[in-house]
Amino acid sequence: MATNGSTGAAEPTAGTVGGVAGDILTAYIERIERLEDERKNLGGDIREVYAEAKGNGFEPKIMRKLVALRRMDQADRLEEEELLDLYRRAIGV
Repeated sequence: MATNGSTGAAEPTAGTVGGVAGDILTAYIERIERLEDERKNLGGDIREVYAEAKGNGFEPKIMRKLVALRRMDQADRLEEEELLDLYRRAIGV
């Protein structure tokens, strides 16, 4: 075993360690970090809109449900509503 760190293999090129291109990986990580920051900021903006709506007499919990329902495909939404109705009747609600 060599004590000077040499393994006899060719030295990696600059920015590459163990076959991983460090500069490309760094670029991906930085993009993810920027997007995470944007998501955090958007989350704050969304909370502000819900707070404003609440201040005008709307119920944020119900609004969140409406947002989720509007995201759903119509067939999925109908299926969910039918199941909910079935379950309600099953438990007498």
